[in-house]
Amino acid sequence: MNTLDIIGAAIGLAYIVSEYRADRWFWPLSLLMSAFYAVIYFRTACYANFGICCYNFVMSVYGLLVWRGIVENGRRKEERGERPIGSCPARYWPWLILATVLLTALFWWLLGLLGESTLPLVDGLSSALNIVGMWMLSQKYWQQWFTWLIVEPLMIGLCLASGLYASAVMYAVYEVFVVMGIVRWKKQSIS
Repeated sequence: MNTLDIIGAAIGLAYIVSEYRADRWFWPLSLLMSAFYAVIYFRTACYANFGICCYNFVMSVYGLLVWRGIVENGRRKEERGERPIGSCPARYWPWLILATVLLTALFWWLLGLLGESTLPLVDGLSSALNIVGMWMLSQKYWQQWFTWLIVEPLMIGLCLASGLYASAVMYAVYEVFVVMGIVRWKKQSIS
């Protein structure tokens, strides 16, 4: 285990607790975690997940603005207070599934071309689901937890294969929070 892996895992544990609680500190922790894991994944040749950390950094700023009620549907608006937890509209599901499939194929192909990724399909699928899940999280849809239900076991395998043992433990803890998050956020959902 290396120091960055341990620090990243500690930040990640604070991150998941904040996400579970739908706490406003979640987004600053997401920014910090994204920065730490960008370095970690780059150093371990998990390039798709490195790119996802960069994406998550940008989405963390966007998510903070959406949750605070400053941005809605990509447009600036008057701040109306904290956005409530909602349900993902049914019309979005076919697009989210299509995006996941296409992004997985694209990442798998690109990572195969690079030839350095340790597990290109796992890296690609986890990255595609992360993109979709992070967008859903930024909208504060309770169903975002289902993407993490799939992502966390993939990340455990990826971290174990890369020697990131503290991060593998962190993702195992995440899986427990995912199940609890599904229950909690669904109960708190307004729709």
